Amino acid sequence: MKTLKLGIAGAGFAARFHLENLPEAGVEVVGVTSAREESRDAFAAKHKLRAFASVEEMLPEIDVLDICTPPSSHQQYILAAARAGKHVIVEKPLTGFYGSPEKTSKREMLDAVVASGRELLDAVRGAGITLGYAENFVYAPSVQKEREIIEKSRAQILRMQGEESHNGSHSPVYGIWSVQGGGSLIAKGCHPLGAILYLKRKEGLARMGRPLRPASVSARTHSITSIPGFEDRGFLRTKYQDTEDYALLHVTFEDGTVADVTASELVMGGIYDYVEVFANNHRTRCRISPVSVLDVYNPRHEQFKDIYLVEKISSNEGWIPASPEEGWSLGYGRELRNFIECVREGRTPESDVELALDVTLTIYAGYVSAEEMGREVEVRRV
Repeated sequence: MKTLKLGIAGAGFAARFHLENLPEAGVEVVGVTSAREESRDAFAAKHKLRAFASVEEMLPEIDVLDICTPPSSHQQYILAAARAGKHVIVEKPLTGFYGSPEKTSKREMLDAVVASGRELLDAVRGAGITLGYAENFVYAPSVQKEREIIEKSRAQILRMQGEESHNGSHSPVYGIWSVQGGGSLIAKGCHPLGAILYLKRKEGLARMGRPLRPASVSARTHSITSIPGFEDRGFLRTKYQDTEDYALLHVTFEDGTVADVTASELVMGGIYDYVEVFANNHRTRCRISPVSVLDVYNPRHEQFKDIYLVEKISSNEGWIPASPEEGWSLGYGRELRNFIECVREGRTPESDVELALDVTLTIYAGYVSAEEMGREVEVRRV
């Protein structure tokens, strides 16, 4: 069997955890590129990879492009890979609108995202490549067990709710719309929303032979840390240039059932992630992070200052819900293994380009709704 060669675009947090979990997928990582020369050189030297000056320079040397760059660059890299006939793994969100939110209405943004989504779908299908949408919630063990329950029991999901909230981001450009394409709703809400849309698709396929998709949304977004009465005690990040720090999204599906997604920057103590399913024959709580496997008590921060326990924790003092293996509990290893297997076998990944587009268009319909004070907005298609 031919060894697939993979190149990583990006040299930040996402690139690191992809690299840590790629050996499980059975692929050779040959190089990295990044917009900043010092970042790509340092990443390459640390991990014994070749540093490339650009994605275009790296493409002839690889079979798969793994995109771990800020969202504003995703589309151009996907299109470049498609033109070169290279398969793609892309971090979430798939794409978005990367202009000024002060000069562009949310309806204009949605129109632009529909057009860019159509261009991406045409390019991927026309090139005959595999695109893996790196939504790790889909591959988390708890979500995959719920998928099995839904398929085997032919459950009807009546409602779902999910959340991702934590304080800020590893990215230095987080909070800038022109780079991120939005705030909490797209950057954090995409995670539980991706799992929710995935499970509803699986229900539809099991019961009806076709995916059940989102039909409409209503939403509200807020900038809580920017209100005049906010008292900053120094524990929460408050630097968001032009994006929201709280969002609530209500989704109605084609069959009339519903889901609710919460996303915010207003949570201390690490990541707070879950998806809960209320069906006609069962109820499931899918815990994503923290997962109660290991609790560590540390009376003094300095003792553990060089020990990683769990993502986004601000202090290692006291009781910590430590993660012994995040690649497993957060689905990273299973995700990357599925993508590489699908490239080899010509199959469609569990988290594919169609799911990626549904997530993106649902979120931007949510932004339209929020701008119109919660009015119900149709989820468009490409």
